[in-house]
Amino acid sequence: MNKTAPLIPLLAACMITAACSPNVQANQTQTDHASRAPIAPEFTGIGHWLNGPPQTLSQLRGKVVLVEFWTYSCINCVHVMPYVKAWHAKYRDQGLVVIGVHTPEYGYEKKLDNLRAAVQRFDITYPVAQDNAYATWNAYGNRYWPALYLINQEGRIVYQHFGEGEYATTEAKIRELLNAGAQDG
Repeated sequence: MNKTAPLIPLLAACMITAACSPNVQANQTQTDHASRAPIAPEFTGIGHWLNGPPQTLSQLRGKVVLVEFWTYSCINCVHVMPYVKAWHAKYRDQGLVVIGVHTPEYGYEKKLDNLRAAVQRFDITYPVAQDNAYATWNAYGNRYWPALYLINQEGRIVYQHFGEGEYATTEAKIRELLNAGAQDG
């Protein structure tokens, strides 16, 4: 009898748990050569924009863009929110643009009035795209809430982080990209 056979379901369960963990910290992409980093997909299928007019990455070329996939009922998203808001406040005058892409997990999160109330309740002042059809989510190949994608001045995804944590690393990458842009300009 194979003595390892009973361990296979346990190992599979552990792998699934790790992949679905709300604190997933894997999948950080830091590309040595930004020219090989993937081009960030445009915002697509957005039903509504809150806190300003519709945004496009082509219009934001030359800026550092932080795209945050979130949903207002996700506790992990709520935990990340103060950091994203702080980065927006601290670095927006230096060229950082934060775009929240609200992709709902539950039906009630799809209602525009509920999203507006959440944006007001959480005092979010950066632009928020309502991605009810998951079009932008799918364009990025995203699978997690929250998910952060940093896009450099050339429109390439040079860093990503899923879940909570790694705040100092993310902020350091923001500063690095802003400094690179300041040296180029």
